[in-house]
Amino acid sequence: MRIGIVAGEASGDLLGSHLVRALKEKLSEVEFVGIGGPKMQSAGVVSLFPMEKLAVMGYVEVLKRYFQITAIRRKLIRYFKSNPPDIFIGVDAPDFNLDLERTLKKAGIPTIHYVSPSIWAWRGERIHKIRKSCTKVLALFPFEKELYDKAGIDADYVGHPLADMVPESADRTAMRRNMKLPPDAKIFAFLPGSRQSELQYMADTFIQTAMLVREKWPDAKFLVPLASRETRTLFEEAIYRNHAEDIAFTLFFGHAVDAMIASDIVLVASGTATLEAALLKRPMVITYKMAPLTYSLKKRKKYQPYVGLPNILSGKFVVPELLQDDATPENLARALINLMQDEAAIRKLETVFAEMQHSLKQNTAEKASLAILPLLA
Repeated sequence: MRIGIVAGEASGDLLGSHLVRALKEKLSEVEFVGIGGPKMQSAGVVSLFPMEKLAVMGYVEVLKRYFQITAIRRKLIRYFKSNPPDIFIGVDAPDFNLDLERTLKKAGIPTIHYVSPSIWAWRGERIHKIRKSCTKVLALFPFEKELYDKAGIDADYVGHPLADMVPESADRTAMRRNMKLPPDAKIFAFLPGSRQSELQYMADTFIQTAMLVREKWPDAKFLVPLASRETRTLFEEAIYRNHAEDIAFTLFFGHAVDAMIASDIVLVASGTATLEAALLKRPMVITYKMAPLTYSLKKRKKYQPYVGLPNILSGKFVVPELLQDDATPENLARALINLMQDEAAIRKLETVFAEMQHSLKQNTAEKASLAILPLLA
């Protein structure tokens, strides 16, 4: 049995790896082939192309790699038509995967899209494309299934795997001891994104923010998990460019969860990491920057005033969001300092985030694999 699977970025690589392992427990002699990162490859996925080639976000950024990305999709289509999988699973990356899924579905291959595109936040017209592209959608958030039911699209709510993976209580003191960090220091986790394009827009801002925070707390320390050697290089270059070598940055490959557990507060680029921070019950400030044209186009198409998952799931602003022109080092530093000093707000956030984890904790990989099995029968 052969299953095609494609993920396009670090969060999808994590989701895909758990799903692959859950399916392997139920299926004998199954092979997985497509595109995946290190986690999916360690789970047994044969990756035909580097996942990093797909890890771009935004109209302008995609245009720069348009011919490279479309060439990869054409080669995948030829491969899967010549070597038809029993099913195909697209893990997130809707701008890449939906077109691929539509072509494969027309060729008679059942297609599953794992992670509903955020049609509830912006670009709701994509639901028509999803109908043409997907045999089934696996949704991570409880309110999404109703949208697909109304549109006549087969969908299952499977919960969010991060809610299964993240501990319900995280011991900051023990983590600081393990990481050899001072127990009483002001410690910030800075997560500037997993894509190279995100670092290109935000690395300098994060570093300048740290420089301002240190004016308030001279002994502050900054933990910076980075997804790849390329993103680490971009962050290091920004440190030197801003003459910030004396700032107490500690850079990691991965270990984002450890960094957030050890921290008092998180500065995080909008994306899956914001949910991870919420499930760890950490106060946060959400930020994001992208090409001005991309931001302008996205802003016109969005339906909600917030972009961070904790705010979307709460239906209101529970944590600050500072985006694009508002995402200045001065504004970000002020927001971090204000939240760090507001103990009542931090306690309230911990309650909100605990309720969020309870709602999303569904043993996701198991539920997703059970939803897929009927399509393999």
